[in-house]
Amino acid sequence: MLDWGIGLACSLLIAAGAYAKKSLSASGAAAAVIVGTLLYAYGSLAWFGTLIVFFVTSSLLSKWKHKRKAAVESGYAKTGRRDAGQVAANGGIGVLLCIGHSLWPHPLWWAAYLGVMAAVNADTWATEIGGLSRTQPRSIVTGRIVPAGTSGGITSLGLVASLAGGIVIGLAAWLLLMLQPQGAAAEGEWASLGGMVLLAACGGLAGSLIDSWIGAVWQVMYRCPVCGKDIEKDRHCDSQAVRIRGASFMTNDAVNMISSLTAGALCMLLYLLLFALV
Repeated sequence: MLDWGIGLACSLLIAAGAYAKKSLSASGAAAAVIVGTLLYAYGSLAWFGTLIVFFVTSSLLSKWKHKRKAAVESGYAKTGRRDAGQVAANGGIGVLLCIGHSLWPHPLWWAAYLGVMAAVNADTWATEIGGLSRTQPRSIVTGRIVPAGTSGGITSLGLVASLAGGIVIGLAAWLLLMLQPQGAAAEGEWASLGGMVLLAACGGLAGSLIDSWIGAVWQVMYRCPVCGKDIEKDRHCDSQAVRIRGASFMTNDAVNMISSLTAGALCMLLYLLLFALV
């Protein structure tokens, strides 16, 4: 019960602070408390702390030069203030992996979790930092120049940012494991600094690119009848937007979940190829 109490107390404290700073909505704060408590109770400081590193760094980046990015972000379905849907999309899979690890301990769970967290962090870093690029983004599908903020648009700055976002998750996870008694040793030889950073870097970059590709091909998009801008949400300029492609259920949250799941699966495969089968 001690772990439950610590997890709840820490999650409440962080969620309250994030709500006060407008990084979380009321629903997002409630969801964050649930996710954080479960991660600490079923996992450890490493599982919980890795999620917090993602949340803190991505929240700070969302606030960084917000006014400069405001025009681009006006068409995004979600803002920097995360709601329950975003928290569930970014942390829900991690909770399931954490519970799986507690019931059937195996490094594969950790590898998958590393990929999931690296993907969501890399994607956020790519969006927030890439949005400041001085060069126009290009479509990941056609390679043609597209307007800033277009779903599926990528820049060199965004790619570097996504790689850095994945590496930070790998570093954080390794450091947090090292703080636990026999934490890294319990996960096996792969849980070295190089091993975890390698998996997180690959998972982060791949997850971010997959997110961009799905966003360009399958994500639901709308067109504002007032300004003519293609957007991710169904209202813009105080008017109902018209859907131009994609299924209504393929929202930004759904895209994030699919891309992070794919990144988690990729890191599991890399773990098997590089560490388990040698």
